[in-house]
Amino acid sequence: QVQLVESGGGSVQTGGSLGLSCAASGYTYNNYCMAWFRQAPGKEREGVAAIDSDGSTTYADSVKGRFTISQDNAKNTLYLQMNSLKPEDTAMYYCAMGPYTGWACQNYYGMPYWGKGTLVTISS
Repeated sequence: QVQLVESGGGSVQTGGSLGLSCAASGYTYNNYCMAWFRQAPGKEREGVAAIDSDGSTTYADSVKGRFTISQDNAKNTLYLQMNSLKPEDTAMYYCAMGPYTGWACQNYYGMPYWGKGTLVTISS
């Protein structure tokens, strides 16, 4: 059974930084896509960043240049480094995982596995 556990959320002021982690277990296939999504109160969930098993990455326009997605395959852990944070980055952040790479991953397609989320709050 695939399990994803996020950590690292918290509260910071505008302009600050936070790093999120997602520990994955139970996924046995070579190809994968791992992504970060977020959902703010009253808003739809949106894809923030994704990385696939080939190392290709994609970012939402709203976070380009501020967020960096990375992975440590040895630790089966996904990361999201968030810099220059803004109040509009406030949301519950979720880690997700799926089997599709390339175009599908870049479009956040087919993510059957999800973590429970970690809350990020940015104060002005």
